[in-house]
Amino acid sequence: MASERHNLRVIVIQTLFAWEFRGGDPDAILSYNLVNGAPQIKDKTYATLLLKKTLLHRKEIKATIEKFAPEWPFEKIAPIDRAILQVGICELLYTKDIPDLVAINEAIELAKEFGVESSSKFVNGVLSSVYDDSKK
Repeated sequence: MASERHNLRVIVIQTLFAWEFRGGDPDAILSYNLVNGAPQIKDKTYATLLLKKTLLHRKEIKATIEKFAPEWPFEKIAPIDRAILQVGICELLYTKDIPDLVAINEAIELAKEFGVESSSKFVNGVLSSVYDDSKK
């Protein structure tokens, strides 16, 4: 059974994905997704914090993806992979209560769950490079 945090990450990724396609208010999309996608979870604070932090650092996260995946223009990366990378990088660089390897592993698992066959390798490669660079 998936953990509550895993399920909340899924909701945040779905929110980023929907927001990219439809626009609108990301907080309203998150609220809708939480009500309809995770009604059993009582404390949904982590999803709100993760979305806010990801959006707050969106420019830096995009630059990080472009730096560590230079052969892939940001707009050419599959939208679900972009959303997963954004959440993974946010947890890796801007969320100190999540161990780095947990953030990477969660992103890889999400890529396996929602991406195509090569998504998990791509996400692993980018996040491992970000992790290695952050330890210099």
